[in-house]
Amino acid sequence: MLFKVDLTMDCADAGRMAEFYKLAMGYVDEPPPAPFATREEWLAQFDDDEEDGGGGAWLHDPTGVAPRLCLLEVPEPKTAKNRLHIDLRVARGGTPEQRWAAITAEADRLVAAGASRLAEFTGHHIVLADPEGNEFCLGGQSTVD
Repeated sequence: MLFKVDLTMDCADAGRMAEFYKLAMGYVDEPPPAPFATREEWLAQFDDDEEDGGGGAWLHDPTGVAPRLCLLEVPEPKTAKNRLHIDLRVARGGTPEQRWAAITAEADRLVAAGASRLAEFTGHHIVLADPEGNEFCLGGQSTVD
């Protein structure tokens, strides 16, 4: 039975992507599993001779509500549209105009941090790409889930 969902994203530069998603999602670095003091120490236990990039970053929601985000470095570049993407709900409650203002303000903040604006569906959501081209959406909701 499922007890938790993690999102794992391949990338070229896990450090850069981690900084972007910490800013975009309010996530923080996840500490290494016990008894390891560092992620490097934890990773050293895996005898991985493959040339798969090897770097990574592990982030989590400090409130414990949203899924963990694992960013794994791989040698191959992104080649197509994402089959799965992240939706970030950045505006809740208020009038439709207030929600849209919050969504557009957040899009501007993330573009300044390295995202690219791909499409806008006025009043509903904005499609962005992170610094490596992975699509995600910014939107809101009118009521609390």
